[in-house]
Amino acid sequence: MAITVVKRDGTREPYDANKINLAIEKAAEGLDENITWVTQIASELELTLFDGITTQQLDEAVIQVALQNVKDDPAFDTVAARLLLKTIYKRVLGDYATDAELKQKHQDQFRAYVERGVAEQLLDPRFPQLFDLDRLAQAIEPVNDQLLRYIGLVTLNNRYSIKARNGEPLETPQYFWMRIAMGLSLNETDPTAIALEFYETMSRLDYLAAGSTLVNAGTKFPQLSNCFVMEMHDDIEHIAKSVRDVMWITKGTGGIGLSVTKLRSQGSPIRSNNTVSTGPIPFMHTIDSVLRAVSRGGKKFGALAFYMENWHLDFPDFLDLRQNSGDPYRRTRTANTAVWISDEFMKRVQNDEPWYLFDPLEVSDLNELYGKAFSERYAFYAAEAEAGHMRMFKKLPARQQFKDILMSLQTTAHPWLTWKDTINNRALNNNTGTIHLSNLCTEICLPQDIDNIAVCNLASINLPRHLRADGTFDWDSIKRSVRLAVRQLDNLIDITMSSVPEADNANLNNRAIGLGMMGYTDVVEKLGLPYDSEEAYELIDEVAERISYYAIEESVDLAAERGAYPNFAGSRWSQGLVPFDTLDITEKDRGVPIEVSRRTTLDWDSLRQRVKGGVRNATLMAVAPTASIGLVAGTTPGFDPQFSQIFSRATSNGKFLEVNRNLVAALQERGLWEQVREQVLRSQGDIQGIAAIPDEIKRVYKTSFQLSPIAFLEVAARAQKWIDQAISRNMYLETRDLTDMVDIYTEAWKRGVKTTYYLHMKPRHQAEQSTVRVNKSEEIGGARKGFGAASAGQASPASPAAEPAAAGAPARRGFGFGGLTSSSNSDSEGK
Repeated sequence: MAITVVKRDGTREPYDANKINLAIEKAAEGLDENITWVTQIASELELTLFDGITTQQLDEAVIQVALQNVKDDPAFDTVAARLLLKTIYKRVLGDYATDAELKQKHQDQFRAYVERGVAEQLLDPRFPQLFDLDRLAQAIEPVNDQLLRYIGLVTLNNRYSIKARNGEPLETPQYFWMRIAMGLSLNETDPTAIALEFYETMSRLDYLAAGSTLVNAGTKFPQLSNCFVMEMHDDIEHIAKSVRDVMWITKGTGGIGLSVTKLRSQGSPIRSNNTVSTGPIPFMHTIDSVLRAVSRGGKKFGALAFYMENWHLDFPDFLDLRQNSGDPYRRTRTANTAVWISDEFMKRVQNDEPWYLFDPLEVSDLNELYGKAFSERYAFYAAEAEAGHMRMFKKLPARQQFKDILMSLQTTAHPWLTWKDTINNRALNNNTGTIHLSNLCTEICLPQDIDNIAVCNLASINLPRHLRADGTFDWDSIKRSVRLAVRQLDNLIDITMSSVPEADNANLNNRAIGLGMMGYTDVVEKLGLPYDSEEAYELIDEVAERISYYAIEESVDLAAERGAYPNFAGSRWSQGLVPFDTLDITEKDRGVPIEVSRRTTLDWDSLRQRVKGGVRNATLMAVAPTASIGLVAGTTPGFDPQFSQIFSRATSNGKFLEVNRNLVAALQERGLWEQVREQVLRSQGDIQGIAAIPDEIKRVYKTSFQLSPIAFLEVAARAQKWIDQAISRNMYLETRDLTDMVDIYTEAWKRGVKTTYYLHMKPRHQAEQSTVRVNKSEEIGGARKGFGAASAGQASPASPAAEPAAAGAPARRGFGFGGLTSSSNSDSEGK
């Protein structure tokens, strides 16, 4: 049967196989010549054709056929990405024949893109006046699009690129990067020159701005800030205002952290009308409904995390917020929860002492205290309770509450554990008040009060892009990326728009930014280092130290150029302190050693002297999850290990097969990939039991559940000593033993880790099979391996042999909880 293709104008033409073959051949340029790309894709494509197929359907069919073969070779992903790029180019720019013609079309149509965007009130109306559009057009490099993988291109195109009012695509990837660069250069003396620097670095994926910035930069409504951190006060007017503020911040795509610790507990008296309070839970349910009613940027549900200190009388109800059963009006289905934990509580857990819960109305100063001051006042209230002088309180063993927290974490993935005193004692901006909570993703540490909703602005360095072919870092390149990113983030503060005055107030007075990094696991794999090795720990130590140093240098230089942030006087910065110095302060206050290497490599004394003269930003670093921008960058998110070597990733943009390119390359170098590929697929990406794979590869390519959690904590602790805010540290555990969990999370506190994020439990995380050639009835997987890391040399994951812990793991220090175990499943899902 003859196949005809329906063109965009409705006319038909015969299906031209040669045209498709040429497109596939073009997309496969520079790839492995031993693979018959055209034959393989074209022959499978013919099975999907039908008479009357549209050109768009044909384009999509070719791409999908390429994607189906990614399991055989990740290079098929490159083919799919290039084919998708061609369809984007055709829709935005029209047909072209050569790369030179494509670049010329980008240049020739750039001005029209900007003018149409301004005319349709999509782009900033200042663009044509402030920028030399012809100069910017000449700098556009479509070749940089080749750096994008398929999932990254889809994410960029669907989530971040803007569309015309009639729904037509308006941006190619390079127009997108130039729009971001322009939108973050508006306040510069020479905006064109700075935009070119931002564009060059971002379009090469050397660093990326965070999601809200990518969505809104350069648009008519540039809400560019990423994180908003606020607290609700014990006043009905402020509760109502908080609901309003959540709505407006959500509308602008911001993620929110909201503390409810100040709200009086259920049953607490209300003197104005002689009734009693319903407590914070119903108000939290109301805000949860708001998050579902007002979507972020019109794309997805609002995102918020509630924080509560664990001495609050309603804390047991707080723990139940994410349970599936119970009163639906006392549950949150969208909002997340996190617990704000004091050193006093951790010590009482260690010493098996009682823990008291109070009504905030009676102990209103506790929320503002931290460290020794909190412990002293808490002990006073505990004595008052024992003496019968407190109206409302509960008493329970501290270990029992810690167990309850961890049980909830197992069953619902909430609440996340965050440490109040470590955060406050290590704050360099401690002169502006107490930090009462973190943000949606647990990496922001900023003070807030009734007049200030703390705001942070994020970007992340893409570490693999700065790795030389010889396996060394290009420190000059990293320094340039860091300094440009810090300048870009500082610009953002003066450009962003908010509908909440308290947020604008905090943004301008503190100028807080959070420069992070992503691709750590990608780097250690490329270098052949096991994630849980001392060499890997020393690597993250050095990388974090250098990024911190360069960021502080740039902020000092910006302060000399533009002035220090308004709240600089009286800060620890003004005393010449840097993040590393706060380790001793925290250790002295808590009276418990912080177990982390104190190694340094740079000249910090000279930088301390410069810091005294002023810094531009109250904070400089925070490691965000980078789940979405990591896809665009084509690297692993944050500090996370590989979830699996082969798995199906579900995102808001669809489902994608992920194959670890580093592993495939390592096996191809040894001529093993073709031999073991089917076994890797059959084992769902677990290579530890495949005899043909050498032990040195197995040691490097452990997945998240094959690593000891101590390795995750050591990586976080090494980096944390250089980072003035926090790290969004996901945890992955095979063990479901509660005693192990107590040890693990206590170890996080002892190592000075400020916060933890999602807990992923293996029984709810199984990679999907991705090929019909694998016999799905064949047994896969292995016995659970418990607390320690899998031995690199074990023959099978089901081996009963004892397994050593990861490098740096301490001896087990249980607290005698005995048989506290749970068989419940985790409800966590990655973000």
